[in-house]
Amino acid sequence: MFRYYLIAACVFIADHAAKRLVSTYMKIGQEVPLIPGVLGLASVRNSGAAFGLLQGQLLFFIVATTVVLAGMICYLPQARLEGKRMSYGLALIMGGALGNFIDRIFKGEVVDMIQVHFLDFPVFNIADSFLCLGVVLVMIHHLKGARAPNNR
Repeated sequence: MFRYYLIAACVFIADHAAKRLVSTYMKIGQEVPLIPGVLGLASVRNSGAAFGLLQGQLLFFIVATTVVLAGMICYLPQARLEGKRMSYGLALIMGGALGNFIDRIFKGEVVDMIQVHFLDFPVFNIADSFLCLGVVLVMIHHLKGARAPNNR
């Protein structure tokens, strides 16, 4: 079970390191092209949720994330019995949620930095990426893996 908490910690550390670098070395609004026309590194702040929804609802995010994180920590031992997909999914969600949670508590906003140019898509961060991947794994578990006894 330690491995799942380690995965969550690694996601958190990677996210925090990237946010620290962007916050330290880039001005807000600045963008550095990584792959011109495809991908850029940007310095954006977001006080809302995904796609800028619920701007300025800091207390809501703190309470909701606290409840979700506590629930996942309590559920992870049971999830381990359900299979690896579920456990890995929850670990990725926990790491991503914790990354954005810490930003909201200490800065009142989240640092976003990954800008995709070939799609009309909001700037996002590493925590968001792992949150989404974790949600996909949990969904796959529930749609497919929960019926199959050999997904361990």
